[in-house]
Amino acid sequence: MVFTIGTLVLVSFAVSLVALVVLIWAISRSQMRFTQADARTIFEAEERGEVLDDPSTRPEQTDSPQGRGGDSLVPANCRRLILFIFATATLWLVVGSTYGLIASLKLHLPDWLNGSAPLTFGRMRAIHLNLVIYGWLSLGLMGLALWLIPTIFATQLRLPALAFVGAIILNLAVGAGAWAISTGWTDGLEWLEIPWQIDIFIALAVFLFVIPLMVTAWHRQVKHIYVTGWYYLGAMVWFPVLFIVANIPNLHVGAQQATVNWWFAHNVLGLWLTPLGVGAAYYLLPRIIGKPIYSYSLSLVGFWALALFYSQVGIHHLIGGPVPTWVVTLSVVQSIMMFVPVIAVAINQHPLWLGNLGAFRASIPLRFVAIGALMYTAASFQGSLEALRAMNSITHFTHYTVGHAHLGAYAFVTFVLFGGIYYVMPRLVGRVWPLASFIVAHWWLVVVGFTIYFVSLTLGGWLQGQAMLDPARDWMESMELTIPYLTGRSVGGSLMVLGHFAFAVNMVAILVGRGAERKAGSGLLEAEVAARPGQ
Repeated sequence: MVFTIGTLVLVSFAVSLVALVVLIWAISRSQMRFTQADARTIFEAEERGEVLDDPSTRPEQTDSPQGRGGDSLVPANCRRLILFIFATATLWLVVGSTYGLIASLKLHLPDWLNGSAPLTFGRMRAIHLNLVIYGWLSLGLMGLALWLIPTIFATQLRLPALAFVGAIILNLAVGAGAWAISTGWTDGLEWLEIPWQIDIFIALAVFLFVIPLMVTAWHRQVKHIYVTGWYYLGAMVWFPVLFIVANIPNLHVGAQQATVNWWFAHNVLGLWLTPLGVGAAYYLLPRIIGKPIYSYSLSLVGFWALALFYSQVGIHHLIGGPVPTWVVTLSVVQSIMMFVPVIAVAINQHPLWLGNLGAFRASIPLRFVAIGALMYTAASFQGSLEALRAMNSITHFTHYTVGHAHLGAYAFVTFVLFGGIYYVMPRLVGRVWPLASFIVAHWWLVVVGFTIYFVSLTLGGWLQGQAMLDPARDWMESMELTIPYLTGRSVGGSLMVLGHFAFAVNMVAILVGRGAERKAGSGLLEAEVAARPGQ
């Protein structure tokens, strides 16, 4: 069988049909017969009350999630698993963002660190991308899922040993992938640089995460699947398919390879990181604030619209490329249709925290999640407009696109993950974060740093695109005019990396036992003491 562009589109259409079948099944099984009362499912699954909930600085709120029978939903062995994942993900964040900063500096300091091939921009930038996508975001979000899925489904995690093996394999595969790229052994495609021989182990690791989460969902103790569950379950179905199809060796060549490349690259954000990030925000925002979302019906409309419209969005990266015009046009149409799920999420999430600014000011975890959700709206709107040919002709091949990518992957997904870890970690160890000033420093460093980073690349990229389209201007001029903006990118990136180090120091401190403990509860410390013989 020859895998053509038409076949790819047909597969995407088939996936949409499958989503439609699942929707019909859900309606027939009463999963879609919902009322606003279903928005309180997360409060009913865990008896914690509808109050401001910020365990990052309140020792009395650092108790482990409790089921209806009083049993811990996240027992000690599962907590150790999640702690291991968060710790290693933080390590990859620090290492990966350091690589990114060095790559940024080399754009305006090209003679710096040029003594060997592993230190060249091309390799360091690719290492940065893969470390943060797979080592930080994918691993960290899986850790958050291992906590959230049992909590919203009011049941303990099943098969945690599989997830632990998956975490070890994923860490080893990420490290091996970075080493391979540094030696020049890559598949040579953006977002698909890691050799397919190593990708096999990444796929295996993902399956070892997905199986326990799916089995846990199957044994849920709540009748209704809260919207977070839909986003998470969708991501766990979509990503393995995306990753395996895109990494099959020698299957895609030429223009077909480019099409599959951007089908994967865009969908790894839209059908993997986005549902994990949006799903987490749908839990964390109402949970921390202590109030349900505005419209539960709209939240599920947003999920199904994402499932039906996103799969073919990425081909707009090939506008002007050697692919059929109708394929690109279909992608542009799908990109504009993405306004539907994004507006649905915006209506639900933004009024919730904007109407509770007192909680927003009091809780830094809430700030991270709320601003992350806001940046999801901004990144999606920008992406839909960027897909239009008139705008794409200016921004394509410029630094503007890099700014847009970081608006989604960093300001949206990473911010939500920061907020999630700040909320979950104290409930895993039974202690608040020991260095409150470092949390504040982390917040301001990454907010100010990213603002400088994004504004610099957006302005510089737009001017770069206009210069490249002007036949009266020399091409070198379009490059030289970006230097001040690339310097701004490095300044902003430096602040962001400093924020990551503040986050990592706090992570180490809480892991080694610093921080005020709660007086009672079934946390990790109490569970270990109770398990000792003779006590």
